[in-house]
Amino acid sequence: MTKLRARPARLAALLALAALLGACAAPAPYDYTAFRQARPASLLVLPPLNDSADVKAVAGVLATATAPLAEAGYYVLPVSMVDETFRQNGMTTPHDIQQVSTAKLREIFGADAAVYLRVKDYGTRYLVVGSDTRVTVEGRIVDLRSGALLWEGRATASSQESNNNNQGGLVGLLVKALVEQIVGTVTDASFNYAGIANQRLLGAPVRNGILFGPRSPRYQKD
Repeated sequence: MTKLRARPARLAALLALAALLGACAAPAPYDYTAFRQARPASLLVLPPLNDSADVKAVAGVLATATAPLAEAGYYVLPVSMVDETFRQNGMTTPHDIQQVSTAKLREIFGADAAVYLRVKDYGTRYLVVGSDTRVTVEGRIVDLRSGALLWEGRATASSQESNNNNQGGLVGLLVKALVEQIVGTVTDASFNYAGIANQRLLGAPVRNGILFGPRSPRYQKD
């Protein structure tokens, strides 16, 4: 009888643990209060900071960052015009540019908000029995009128998501990994994954991503 009584209690404990794990696995809904109050219409994308070892990361991520924002319904200031403006003002490094005050950025460009990016991973690395081309980008949107943080997020794209390394034996895997690493580095395969990561980070609709802008038919419906 003791064992029979223990089973419901054990089952209840297991169900409670499963519910707790499920709650931990799902990210909490993002608080969009500040974003909805600000409702920016125009965005200034700043050159990203680069924590990776690849010098091509800044250009690769910046080149693919504006498209998802425009598709989400925002007016995005042209990257070439922004770059030239900074150069004329003696600023050529992402670090210096991201140190400019929000008030000054607003004065110079007239945008409602700025997009601050940071590249955490960019490149192809050799993994003994495989290779991984990975791009991870963090982003923040800051209101240039008030200096308030409107949104922040992080996204990753990796070749490991679709790789199938279960065929060809160990020698075949080693050769395949080495070839992929060399080709990925020479051809900058990371550029394509930068586009995917930026779409996941800055596109809409994405869970806990940015809200639709005023040029989208879904504006204020999210």
